[in-house]
Amino acid sequence: EHCLRNFDLSAYRRVLSDIAVWIYQGITKVMEEEVQPGLVVALLEHEGIGGLSGDKPRPMRGRAGSTGNDLDTPTHLDPKEALDGLLTQLTRFHLVLQKHGLDPEIISQIFRQIFYYLCAGSLNNLLLRKDMCHWSRGMQIRYNIAQLEQWARDQNLEDTGSKVIDTLLPIIQATQLLQARKSEEDVPGICDMCDKLRVSQIIKILNLYTPADEFEERVSPAFVRKIQNKLQERAMEEAKNQVTLLMDTKFSFAVRFPFNPSNINFAELEIPEMYNNLPTLVRKV
Repeated sequence: EHCLRNFDLSAYRRVLSDIAVWIYQGITKVMEEEVQPGLVVALLEHEGIGGLSGDKPRPMRGRAGSTGNDLDTPTHLDPKEALDGLLTQLTRFHLVLQKHGLDPEIISQIFRQIFYYLCAGSLNNLLLRKDMCHWSRGMQIRYNIAQLEQWARDQNLEDTGSKVIDTLLPIIQATQLLQARKSEEDVPGICDMCDKLRVSQIIKILNLYTPADEFEERVSPAFVRKIQNKLQERAMEEAKNQVTLLMDTKFSFAVRFPFNPSNINFAELEIPEMYNNLPTLVRKV
């Protein structure tokens, strides 16, 4: 009912769209920079499940960055507090976005991008750290990722259809691979289970896999070869597309801005007296 019937704004659509995308990308970049220092400690090193005998104590890492650009990273982050700290950060981001009146669809898209960044950073580090590749560490990481999933559900981020949690599937499947039984009869099941992982990532994790104790068998070369043969077609397709081992932490999803009409009634809108010159520019009809 209330719309600009006598104005053609088509010439400004592209400009407004570009500005909106620029603001969106600026917000996600600031959020990524804030979560980056504690990403690895919170998702890979935090031990939320007590009593796992296979988890050996490891020396504290001097830096906890996830993308290699971590000169400003704190020298010490307590793994016991890191996960709660990350969830607190996400909650603070969510409250700020809500208070600024962002549409739920846009908020979900922002967190879809942030969850992708968390997934990429944690998986890339896992692929480079042999000390993380055993079954008990897989259980710990899966527990940590489950806290992110539950947080997203608590904030109703999935209600808009943005599939925020699906962006975590690569790291989820990596933890499942660490926990899975690795005998030759399990090859088909493992290949089906890891459909969101690249072939090179699957093989890398298997080659890095370390038995947690002397009772667990090592991954045999024959098992790895069977996985490679089973996934040969997928591997050829990935090679054709020049797919890399590590996930691209700079990847951005396309953003879509929905149109949600304002519930403000223009006929009841009162213009403050301090804007004395405004009536010469705008006329109520």
